[in-house]
Amino acid sequence: MTKDRLIIFDTTLRDGEQSPGASMTRDEKLRIARNLEKLRVDVIEAGFAISSPGDFEAVKAIADTIVDSTVCSLARAVRPDIERAAEALKGAKRARIHTFIATSPIHMEYKLQMRPEQVLEQAVSAVKLARNLVGDVEFSLEDGSRTEFEFACRVIEAAIDAGAGTINIPDTVGYGEPEEYGAMIGRLIQAVPNADKAIFSVHCHNDLGLAVANSLSAVLNGARQVECTINGLGERAGNAALEEIVMAVRTRKDRYPVETGIDISHIVPTSRLVSSITGFPVQPNKAIVGANAFAHESGIHQDGVLKHRETYEIMRAQDVGWGANRIVLGKLSGRAAFASRLEALGISFDTKEELAAAFARFKELADKKREIYDEDLQALVSEVQSQELPEKYSLVTMEVVSRTGQAPRADLAIRVDGDLQRVVAEGDGAVDAIFKAIEKLVNSETNLQLYSVNAVTEGTEAQGEVTVRLEKEGRIVNGQGADTDVLVASARAYLHALNLLVTPGRLHPQLEGV
Repeated sequence: MTKDRLIIFDTTLRDGEQSPGASMTRDEKLRIARNLEKLRVDVIEAGFAISSPGDFEAVKAIADTIVDSTVCSLARAVRPDIERAAEALKGAKRARIHTFIATSPIHMEYKLQMRPEQVLEQAVSAVKLARNLVGDVEFSLEDGSRTEFEFACRVIEAAIDAGAGTINIPDTVGYGEPEEYGAMIGRLIQAVPNADKAIFSVHCHNDLGLAVANSLSAVLNGARQVECTINGLGERAGNAALEEIVMAVRTRKDRYPVETGIDISHIVPTSRLVSSITGFPVQPNKAIVGANAFAHESGIHQDGVLKHRETYEIMRAQDVGWGANRIVLGKLSGRAAFASRLEALGISFDTKEELAAAFARFKELADKKREIYDEDLQALVSEVQSQELPEKYSLVTMEVVSRTGQAPRADLAIRVDGDLQRVVAEGDGAVDAIFKAIEKLVNSETNLQLYSVNAVTEGTEAQGEVTVRLEKEGRIVNGQGADTDVLVASARAYLHALNLLVTPGRLHPQLEGV
């Protein structure tokens, strides 16, 4: 039996960015978009073009760059949003405008303060306008899972007649329950007279931990597009996780009458990239992409896997991008071998200068660490690429003294706009002393929202990957640093965050007023 195609619509760059603290720069969004293209995602929702100049530029850059995936911009059902989205998408090989309006009684009454007939009229006008600007239009009924059924049918039928090729029924607040939500999707497809002229889509939030279950239930009931994010990133408790949707459909072919075009070998590398850029670590027991996803501690399980892998593993770790991560590279390895390994990992650079900078960091690391792993290279490259901006602040040297019974003391030499300056401070701990020393020098007046350390690999020689999240006047940035010395990585991450703050950028999406 020929299976239907399940369209994978990735909204990491739009809804995922609405996670508090997950705001991304234009270049960071472009890096992720390139990985999503390698993953063979069907549709990349690149952003909300009207929300800010920065988001417009990010959508435009992705539209101008991506070739194999459809590039989409979100737009409210109003003319300025739709026209701005179309402008940003001009360079796209395949462009989609995704316009939406709330349709549930509670949203219409309290948020929109509009009558149902007004909402219906605005939805139709928006779809017609968008369809005149691009050939591919998606329409969403915001808070669709709480929308009255008869009204939903009327809006959907009118939107399809107006030119919408995709109809999205989002579970905006994560209220849905799998049996109920799936049945609703099936009923809508049966009840709407022109349902055969559109693809029905779902966008589920994870407030009750049911986003993936609701999405898969909808697929069983006729939905043929799922909107999801890498690592389940997203507003509040997040969205349906792309990796879980894709692997569930692939692993349970006996259950799901669909297949995707996803290249699953890029799942783990893309997960790591998103985690590194956003500063949101992947929990070890996260399905598919967590560090323990394919680990076996129980002796019974280990024995079974050794005898026959499928006794306790329903997927192959190598298929989704996990592998034997040790590589034979060291301080004597040349640039060609280094570049060859990066290519095998799916990592590329735009310029020779970027490759040279990464190779220099590799040589530094190889002097400190006997065994280099793929994770080390990915962390190294992520750090190099994240710091492709003018450095107002850079670490030159650092000495930290920490003795029992005495306050830790940090002595730093920092280059500020090219001038070398030295600063000393004490703190409650070694990291606190480092951060206080930096602040004593720069007086940034920022709020530290997150300090996170993750070991890149196992062992005492492992690199520590540090994320520092700073907020100032509505701007939130994530600084990254990686080093075998966690204190050095911490200083680099803090300075990287400060460099981002002095670079023109956008407010966090939730503070933009859209």
